[in-house]
Amino acid sequence: MGYRQQADARRLFGTALLVVIMAGTGCVSMTVPASEPLDLLATAPLPETEPTNAPVDANLTEIYDPWQPFNSKIHTFNNDYFDQYLMKPVAGGYCTVVDEGERRLIRNMLDHLSMPKRFINSLFQGKFGGAGRELSRFVINSTLGGLGMTDVAKYQFGIEKSDVDFGQTLQVWGWTTSRYLLVPFFPPMTVRDGVGFVVDQITSPVTYVFPLPFIGAMAKDTVAYINNRGLRLETDQDLDAPQYSDLRNSYFTQRVELIKAQ
Repeated sequence: MGYRQQADARRLFGTALLVVIMAGTGCVSMTVPASEPLDLLATAPLPETEPTNAPVDANLTEIYDPWQPFNSKIHTFNNDYFDQYLMKPVAGGYCTVVDEGERRLIRNMLDHLSMPKRFINSLFQGKFGGAGRELSRFVINSTLGGLGMTDVAKYQFGIEKSDVDFGQTLQVWGWTTSRYLLVPFFPPMTVRDGVGFVVDQITSPVTYVFPLPFIGAMAKDTVAYINNRGLRLETDQDLDAPQYSDLRNSYFTQRVELIKAQ
């Protein structure tokens, strides 16, 4: 089978699996016509990426920001108001109760709970080496690292974690162009990565601790955000808030690099 046929088959499989997953979580209805664009918030279909004779390349990602006026307002709110007047004081109070060593332990434990997300998406993206690293890290840190409180796998064995998510998986499967989107209280994303974020919550073990869907996962993410903001508090003291274009461009650049990583 030639590369074109392989790419078409992988894209068809990825699209079908995405529809099944999202239908199961109530994100979409199975009655959505197959001709609908994947970018559910788009007002018009995006141009399709022509298959090439090379493997799927993350460089096909381009900065696509047609909602810049709206995004710019949300950027100002998130950085100049939400972060400076709410999260920064909350993180400061948090740091008076939880010292730096404890914050690092909490970060490691929360990161340990994200192993299923990284393992599953490594498999979906064909990064089998990354999936193997995640299994090794989980076993080592669960046993030698006090249930993930310390990252023994990284500092003693040199096994780095994989930074993968379902948004990247969708990109590998063919959703290469998506609109940049800023949402109040959330970090930068695209519509594709927002869909990926919702799907990733299914893989979080704490999702199933609470009776209401996603409450556990959102609580975990909130604690992780405050904890990480506390760890950054001292280093951010003298830094100005990032400019809109700088934040957007660095986000797209980072996503490209993460796709390339193994």
